[in-house]
Amino acid sequence: MVGRIVKRIYLYLIFLFLYAPIVMLVVYSFNESRSMGRWSGFTLKWYAELFKDTEVLRALYNTLAIAVLSAVIATIIGTAAAIGIHEMKRIKKAIVMNLTYLPVINPDIVTGVSLMLLFVFTKPFTGMGLGFFTMLLAHITFNIPYVILSVMPKLKQLDRHVYEAALDLGATPSYALRKVVIPQIMPGIVTGLLLAFTLSIDDFVISFFTTGSGVSNIAIYVYSMARRGVNPKINALSTIMFVTVLALLLIVNKRMNKDNSKVKESVR
Repeated sequence: MVGRIVKRIYLYLIFLFLYAPIVMLVVYSFNESRSMGRWSGFTLKWYAELFKDTEVLRALYNTLAIAVLSAVIATIIGTAAAIGIHEMKRIKKAIVMNLTYLPVINPDIVTGVSLMLLFVFTKPFTGMGLGFFTMLLAHITFNIPYVILSVMPKLKQLDRHVYEAALDLGATPSYALRKVVIPQIMPGIVTGLLLAFTLSIDDFVISFFTTGSGVSNIAIYVYSMARRGVNPKINALSTIMFVTVLALLLIVNKRMNKDNSKVKESVR
């Protein structure tokens, strides 16, 4: 009994340590005073000033454009790659999957610096300097492994006899892929898409190293604002980012729980 109480207190302290700063950030985003040291009353003026700032709107546009494009492109590439990996033999499949895990466990700063060096090295041949397009390519690159890892479990649950039956009934491989395989692995595809979108919005390190002057996303903009001094607009912007990412994560977790319950029911 005592051990259970100690464990609960320990758990609550961990959550308090993790989320108390975020709660304070959200609360003081509605503070009328510019100072974080005192509460002067409730206001929404920092949110209003935030969306009147043209730099913020430009950074928000870049963030959403890159997040949507990179998520869609990475989902298409990652889904095709996952299907190809699933059909490989055991040794080749193990090698490719280990290579897929590397970008996931690799520190972001290593990925960002390596991509920056690649873009700088290829600039004389491609004529492409650091900017919006290089940031988009970087986001597609680090999103693809997450899509593959989201789709692979669904492919393992797939009954390949259904695909073979479709071929025996006269369907072409491409038609069977679109009408039989894709619908069955769609939950994994949607999960990968949402995860890629969330990671793209949340990324700072890789974006910082692969962008050029004049092109920034929300994370880079918050960093630049913080360097010039604490501004209440940072609290408002950070609150919006936190709520957006939290909502997307809840959607992903709900979908995953729903898929797991369907799998359990099918096993029964």
